Amino acid sequence: MGSHRRHAPSGFDRGAGAALCALSAAAAALGAVPAVAAPHVPTRAEVDRLYEEAEKATEAYNQAGERAGLLRRQVRYSQDRVARQQQRVNDLRGTLGALAGAEYRSGGLDPSLALLFADDPADYLDKASVLGRINAHQAGELADLRKALRELTQERAEASRALGELERSRGAAAAHKRTVERKLARARLLLQALPPAERAAYDRASRSGRDDLSGLIEGPAASARAAAALAAARSALGRPYVWGANGPSTFDCSGLMQWSYAQAGVQLPRTSQEQRYAGRRIPLSEARPGDLVVYRSDAGHIAMYVGGGRVIHAPHPGAPVRYDPVDMMPISSVTRV
Repeated sequence: MGSHRRHAPSGFDRGAGAALCALSAAAAALGAVPAVAAPHVPTRAEVDRLYEEAEKATEAYNQAGERAGLLRRQVRYSQDRVARQQQRVNDLRGTLGALAGAEYRSGGLDPSLALLFADDPADYLDKASVLGRINAHQAGELADLRKALRELTQERAEASRALGELERSRGAAAAHKRTVERKLARARLLLQALPPAERAAYDRASRSGRDDLSGLIEGPAASARAAAALAAARSALGRPYVWGANGPSTFDCSGLMQWSYAQAGVQLPRTSQEQRYAGRRIPLSEARPGDLVVYRSDAGHIAMYVGGGRVIHAPHPGAPVRYDPVDMMPISSVTRV
């Protein structure tokens, strides 16, 4: 999604996309529109803006969801550590209680008096030696208990921090979800308000770009895994866009890239902003099939290069996974995974 303004030639063959006009950033080069659409450019521009903003919110939602998953695992780990540390504290307290009982039962007389009244001074000295060792052991156990209590406090604080961050991440995800839903609902209302002829043209354009481009594939893929990822992406051709989805039956833009590379045994991050750093940056002129093409300065949209000056991507709601010209919107970088 994003503005579909054309830019200076980038070295790719743009002949296949010359007939497409910049209807909508979200529509990713939706295609030529009949003259009847001209009076409603402001409406299309507003839809364009809403789709772009919804996609930004979608990627933020994806990021918050991924963060929440990591935090859930951290919370479980911290809670397990708290439980283990609590058990250690309980065990140490039990040991100290037994040692204290043994010391109490050994007698409360002053040592010199106890020796004076002892029936067998040698036996007393043996017992005193044992008691001394018990006291030394007790001191060590007490030090261990104090250390365990400090660690328990730290573990509880860490678990509490992770839980609080998890709740904040969940709240952020919910807020981004509401933003996406609100903007998409507004875009649907605007599209429904278009005259029937223009809306039909818009729908036809949204279904374009689904033809088989096997004859346009240029050169070998960047690697064996890139070839496998491209094959997976092409197998998803025509499947619907659903924001926040990462396959196998529905996708958003970064979800399609993540799922496709997962089929090749490569785990990509969830968001387009993270995926642009998932490999080596290369110039657009060196792009080969399977490379990731990242769009807009905010990296808010991502696609996969297929060769022939085209990409495959999940454009926006209402437009299924399809092919489009690589220069359908401003390119910010190209990544080779």
